[in-house]
Amino acid sequence: MRNYISTLLVMLAVIAAILISQSVFIVDETRQAIILQFGDPVATIQEPGLAFKRPFVQNVIMFDKRVLSSDASPQEYLTSDKKRLVVDHVTRWRISDPLTFFKAVRTEAGARARLDDIIFSELRRELASVEFIDVIANQREAIEERVAASALENAAEFGIEVLDVRTKRADLPKEVEQSVFDRMRAERQRESSLLRAEGEELGNIIRAQADRDSGVIVAEGEQQAQTLRGEGEAEAIRIYAAALEQDPEFYAFIRRLEAYETIMKRGDRLVIPADSEFFRFLLNNSAAPVEADIIPAEASTVDN
Repeated sequence: MRNYISTLLVMLAVIAAILISQSVFIVDETRQAIILQFGDPVATIQEPGLAFKRPFVQNVIMFDKRVLSSDASPQEYLTSDKKRLVVDHVTRWRISDPLTFFKAVRTEAGARARLDDIIFSELRRELASVEFIDVIANQREAIEERVAASALENAAEFGIEVLDVRTKRADLPKEVEQSVFDRMRAERQRESSLLRAEGEELGNIIRAQADRDSGVIVAEGEQQAQTLRGEGEAEAIRIYAAALEQDPEFYAFIRRLEAYETIMKRGDRLVIPADSEFFRFLLNNSAAPVEADIIPAEASTVDN
């Protein structure tokens, strides 16, 4: 009898443990839960803590409460000026209504598929209303904000709150990228050629102006040099004339010595007539000519 009671107590404890495990569950602060009864949602729990459900007839599905992200594959779009553009976007979102979320998309994978469809549609509509250069340079952030606002409104029916939409890159398709680069390169080369030609023309003008100025400066310098040279020669002639007036004989003697120094060097051999006027200061100063010292067939040596 005692063994029977002990076995019964053990069985009751096991059953109680099973019932408790099937009735009690914990909702983490990063999670939110839906209680299903025979596959139909009957309750939603979004606050963290201990929660209860009916054992065996009810089960719990957990959803993430944190911010999630969806990294979509690149898609090709067409701008208002008929330019093809490949855009790769990232969406940040979270589950705002787990019951609606479960009824509409069931899982996160289903939510990402629906969300990508919404973003693709909104991006296509926005990019079709602006030009290519505006997407690349000026209105990219504004486009992202408008897409995020539209996606937030459209995704609410799935229990999803869209927080942000950002484009990671916006590029040209591979097949047209090279042709665009070639056209850009040709345009830059045309601009550089134009600038180079303008620079060459300006350089020629500056060089011509510099040559003209240098010619004028040289001509003025030569004119001034000729004037100064003429004034110097005139002053020298005046000085020579003044010296000649003071003592003509001494002046003639000095000038003759200067001439000797110019035309004769040490060791020169001269053949001169005895009565030469130019060399009279080199000959004897006697009254009679020194003809015996000069032999017509030979030369006299005069050292300076």
